[in-house]
Amino acid sequence: MRPKPFVPKPLEENKPYVRNETDGRVWHHCTSRVLYADTDRSGLVYHSNYFRFFELGRASLMRDTAYPYREIESDGRIYPIIEVGVTYHSSLRYDDPLRIYTTPGKLERVRLLFDYIITHGETQQIVCKGFTRHCALNEKGTPVAIDEKTRHLWKVFPK
Repeated sequence: MRPKPFVPKPLEENKPYVRNETDGRVWHHCTSRVLYADTDRSGLVYHSNYFRFFELGRASLMRDTAYPYREIESDGRIYPIIEVGVTYHSSLRYDDPLRIYTTPGKLERVRLLFDYIITHGETQQIVCKGFTRHCALNEKGTPVAIDEKTRHLWKVFPK
């Protein structure tokens, strides 16, 4: 199945944000390269390693918005993944450049969502699209309301 077009245009020069010209959504982006350890015997990125790329995108977004995940944990909250989804459209191989696009999705009282698009870094061909849903927990593992700094991130993320 063919993915809907993704046409990222820089929101501001030298900033990590782009706007998808096809639907107007703003995305944070970061880049990486496929390591040999990310591939399987076929020479392609092993399917579950795309979740590691999602984590890289999410952590980069948080860090670039001045709220690294380490601060969330030091404030007594954790946000484990409770649901994940991915649709694969093409493959990456060893040493391929890749771009990870991440955007905050739905924000609820105790849950939040991030959406992702991974593209080949040179061709911009969509490799996969996915999401992660997280639940806010305190140090005892009890669901709690999402902290104010995280709520603020959703408010200040470029529209």
